[in-house]
Amino acid sequence: MISEIYDVIVVGAGHAGSEAAAAAANLGSKTLLITMNMQTIGQMSCNPAMGGIAKGQIVREIDAMGGYSGIIADKSAIQFKMLNLSKGPAMWSPRTQNDRMLFAEEWRYALENTNNLDFFQDMVKSLIIENHKVVGVITSLGIKIKAKSVVLTNGTFLNGLIHVGDKQLGGGRMGEPKASGITEQLVSLGFESGRMKTGTPPRVDGRSLDYSKMEEQKGDEKPHKFSYSDTPKLTKQLSCHIVYTNETVHDILREGFDRSPMFNGTIQSTGPRYCPSIEDKINRFAERNRHQLFVEPEGWRTVEIYVNGFSSSLPEDIQIKAMKYIPGFQNVKVFRPGYAIEYDYFPPTQLYHTLETKLIQNLYFAGQINGTTGYEEAAGQGLMAGINAHNKVHDKGEFILNRDEAYIGVLIDDLITKGTEEPYRMFTSRAEYRLLLRQDNADIRLTEKAYQLGLADETRLRNVEEKIAKSNQLEDYLKETSLKPGIINPILASIESSPVDQAYRASQILTRPNMTLDKLEEIDFINEKIGDFSQEVKEQAEINIKYRGYIEKERENVAKLNRLETIKIPEGFDYTNINSLSSEAKQKLNKVKPQSIAQAGRISGVSPADINVLLIFLGR
Repeated sequence: MISEIYDVIVVGAGHAGSEAAAAAANLGSKTLLITMNMQTIGQMSCNPAMGGIAKGQIVREIDAMGGYSGIIADKSAIQFKMLNLSKGPAMWSPRTQNDRMLFAEEWRYALENTNNLDFFQDMVKSLIIENHKVVGVITSLGIKIKAKSVVLTNGTFLNGLIHVGDKQLGGGRMGEPKASGITEQLVSLGFESGRMKTGTPPRVDGRSLDYSKMEEQKGDEKPHKFSYSDTPKLTKQLSCHIVYTNETVHDILREGFDRSPMFNGTIQSTGPRYCPSIEDKINRFAERNRHQLFVEPEGWRTVEIYVNGFSSSLPEDIQIKAMKYIPGFQNVKVFRPGYAIEYDYFPPTQLYHTLETKLIQNLYFAGQINGTTGYEEAAGQGLMAGINAHNKVHDKGEFILNRDEAYIGVLIDDLITKGTEEPYRMFTSRAEYRLLLRQDNADIRLTEKAYQLGLADETRLRNVEEKIAKSNQLEDYLKETSLKPGIINPILASIESSPVDQAYRASQILTRPNMTLDKLEEIDFINEKIGDFSQEVKEQAEINIKYRGYIEKERENVAKLNRLETIKIPEGFDYTNINSLSSEAKQKLNKVKPQSIAQAGRISGVSPADINVLLIFLGR
């Protein structure tokens, strides 16, 4: 019996649990992090990468809020890429390839150096509930630990079942035991539970691959980073590689379909739509004769390779046989095959926006237990659950981020209001305010909130205030500076933009397609004036000038959506033949059958663009 009563107990030390524990402890709560294995704190169970489309924005938001994920990602990065630079800034998304072992090591080091945080290695088998309120946990050793609040971040461990072909193993990850007892107790208390699945690809020996037959994918020449703090920038990077499957690979994989748990009925739970297994891809997209694979290194000091895109639960002999026909994989040696895992989750409509459960007071859920998928989504929820658990036991107000304030706000609002029947993944298209919720301005949006909470120090706040002041200063200069035709026309010609016959403000010129601030800096007196501004400040000012009109229009569109409750959709309406709708929107709309345009707009996967298509089709 541990006699101490903790303010917050966090169960599970994955991405959600680690952020929850850090947040609660840094806010001053006496916190206990319980994990089944102290060696796997912050483990990257699937791909060794952080960020990506919309996920990179979440990591930057976590960092702006005083969380650790961005710092850990920077310290363990082996490659950095800013994705979608050919599109508008709302789509720019940072991503790091990471050293898997170093990532976990840095997480443990950061947590062990966090005040108010204790650790205990054991499995939590049940909660102590009194008068519909959680007051502690009981471990598999029978140890009772009292707490004022509990955050469950069990990941894939709740009754986890691993599938490799026709073999099944109980476990939360390969080689690690499942957690049992909690689901059964929660269901007995009235909670609704369900089953979901996810999968992971084979890991192979990089020494057995022929990279000359693959396309090299290097990191950015001038790599950025996630954290707004003083984490180091990458000075050297490891390359990833791209390769493609082929018809021979597909034919071999089909040989194992009768032994596949996905196709023989063994697995009946729902997997992630946007990260399908290789057998699912060749079954659903039978018309495609190849699929892209990313050959990703697992770290600086290991030969292990992650075959991204080849997630599979087929028998191991089929996986290995098929891989040998991938270019460069003829002599492949497999460290371990891919597998699928089924696990329990609890539909998140059973939560408040604070992530506290509606049935049991002071009990919070974060991460895959809520039906999400992805390290970043889990970490964002963990951060918010940790903050709110601390606030609740210290009689402080709830902390909620709105949809117009953060992707984290969009994520939680989607989960709470819409639920999810498949593992939820964040995309830029899910956010109405995505031009406001960019990766470059997460610090401007959130640092002051973090400072008021107590998660960001004064230095961070001053840095943000300085960034805003200098950005405004730069904008004012560009709005006031006049450029004569003789000065600007040569630059306009270089980007194939029509010449001007009179002087224009620099800010007006900057709004032209293909014109950038870098181009304007080719003018000596502009370069002399703004050359010393940081790249962050320049990026901020340029985006604000170029996209101000679009941002205002976006706000109007969201206001319009709120007036759409009265526009009814005819009963039995068939969305299949509306070509302009995304395929996901057609599927979701036909399934949910919304009664109004506003209701359609709240369905996960139906974007504002889809709503505009419906409005036009309905004559509105």
